[in-house]
Amino acid sequence: MTVQAVTRRRARTVSDVPPFKPSLVKAVFGEVTSMHVSRAAAQAAASVTRTVLTEIVDGAGRAAAEGRKKLLPRDLLTAIGRNVELDVGDEWYDHSPTFRRLNGDRYDARGVLVPPVRRSRSRRPSAVAGAHRFEAGVRKLLRSRGVKAVPVLVRDLDGIASVFLTGLARDAAMVVREGGVKRFGAVTLVTPGEPATDPAPFPKDSLGARSTRSGDGRTVGMEDVLAAATMQLFGGALRKQALTEAREATRHTSAG
Repeated sequence: MTVQAVTRRRARTVSDVPPFKPSLVKAVFGEVTSMHVSRAAAQAAASVTRTVLTEIVDGAGRAAAEGRKKLLPRDLLTAIGRNVELDVGDEWYDHSPTFRRLNGDRYDARGVLVPPVRRSRSRRPSAVAGAHRFEAGVRKLLRSRGVKAVPVLVRDLDGIASVFLTGLARDAAMVVREGGVKRFGAVTLVTPGEPATDPAPFPKDSLGARSTRSGDGRTVGMEDVLAAATMQLFGGALRKQALTEAREATRHTSAG
C-alpha cells in the first residue's frame, strides 16, 4: 500500500466508519433492561460507541512510534494517560493483563493478595463475558484508521467497547425510569462577598441532550441515549463530538 493510500484512509472522518450493528446494540440493551429500544436509539448508541472507540484508536496511533502501523498495549496506556476523556472502560481493567500490569498486585485491608477477578459463569452474559462480540466491529474500525493491533489489544478494545455500551444502556434505561437526568445535583457558583442566589433550572445541553424527557416509560429513545452519553462521558471535545455525530447518524431516522 502506498503512503498516499494510507494517508487517505487515515483522513476518513469518524462518521465514515460503519458503526456497530444495531442487532448487537439491541442485544446489549436487552441484557440490562426489558424496555423496548427504538431504532433511532440503537443507531445513536452505536454511533456514540464508534466515536469513543475511534478516538481511543487514534490516540493509540499517535502514541505509537513513527511509522509503526501495528498498535501495542502500551500505546493504549499512553493514549489514556495523555487524555483522561478516553478513560471510559475502567470496569474492564481488572480483566485485562494490560491494565493489571499497570495497576500492580492488589491487597485487601489485611494485606492479603487479591486474586484477579474471574469471569462470571452466569447464564446471562455480562459486559466482560460478551466482549468478544465486538471483535468484527473493532477490526473494521482499525482498518478504517489505517492501523492493525496485536491480539491482546484487540481484546482490550473489545472489552472497553462492551463495558462502555453496557454502561450507556444502563444509564439510558435509568433516564427513562426517572424521567430525565437526575443523577447530578444542582451547582451554584457564588462570588465571594455576594449573596447566593437560587440555582437556575438545569439547562438544555448545548447540543440538545435534555435534563427531562417526554414520551412513555416503556421505550428507550434517542434522547435517552444522548442523555446517557452526557453521563458516561466527562465532557469536552469527545462528548461534543459523540453527541454531534449521533444526531447526524439518526437525522434521517428521526425525521421518518
